[in-house]
Amino acid sequence: MMKTKFINEEIKYIGSQLAPHWIYKNFHIQGDAIVSFIGECQVDLTEMVDIEDVINNEPIYSKLMLSFISEQFGIGLVEGVLRQRLLITIIKELLEENGVFVVRNGDDLMIDNRKLSVSIATKSINSVLIHTGLNIISEGAPVKASGLTSELGIENIEEFAQKVMQKYSEELEDILLASSKVRGV
Repeated sequence: MMKTKFINEEIKYIGSQLAPHWIYKNFHIQGDAIVSFIGECQVDLTEMVDIEDVINNEPIYSKLMLSFISEQFGIGLVEGVLRQRLLITIIKELLEENGVFVVRNGDDLMIDNRKLSVSIATKSINSVLIHTGLNIISEGAPVKASGLTSELGIENIEEFAQKVMQKYSEELEDILLASSKVRGV
């Protein structure tokens, strides 16, 4: 089962955290895991893994963001991107349960044509790494943005993060169980 943890300390996400064993080295969680934390987000072009953003000269910034980082072993990049999209879809569903209309376009979540999320999946030498960030406040973003608290009224960010991680872990576990209960043909 995917291990989950909300990190209570504020962490500024700068992109370098999207690295093999970052979760294990910093929080002693070994194996498939997803962690979340709150903090400023500032990813300069030199730390970007999304080549399209580098070509378009689009660094990422948010004054306050809820970040999710996941490391998963034994899967390829295509499956990693599918799992990234699953995470995005779970976030969309939870927001909609709170009465928020959300548009998903690939790995982007939009509220009234304003960007709520950033997300990337990449492959390291031994794992797939996913970062998904949700603006908590929208002020100061370099694009038209929306925020969990400022526009959507989600005040308990930790509780929301815990629900996202729990549903993600349960969904991945259920997928593995579903694949083990069928007879091959």
